[in-house]
Amino acid sequence: MVTQYIYEKKWTKTTPKEALKMIEEEMPETDAEGTLCYILNEIKRGKTVTLGSCRFKMLNSNKKV
Repeated sequence: MVTQYIYEKKWTKTTPKEALKMIEEEMPETDAEGTLCYILNEIKRGKTVTLGSCRFKMLNSNKKV
């Protein structure tokens, strides 16, 4: 998975643990683990998910990050 804040131009490789921390920071009132599960399911389908000011998508092995 890769992530990008809306003010950044580059996507960054992100571990699930790092993503969980980002979710907790962006949306502290939500269930972070449930939200991560939802995000992982959506990005596996090829979608980009935006949560607050952070975007999540699946790493495309053909492209540079």
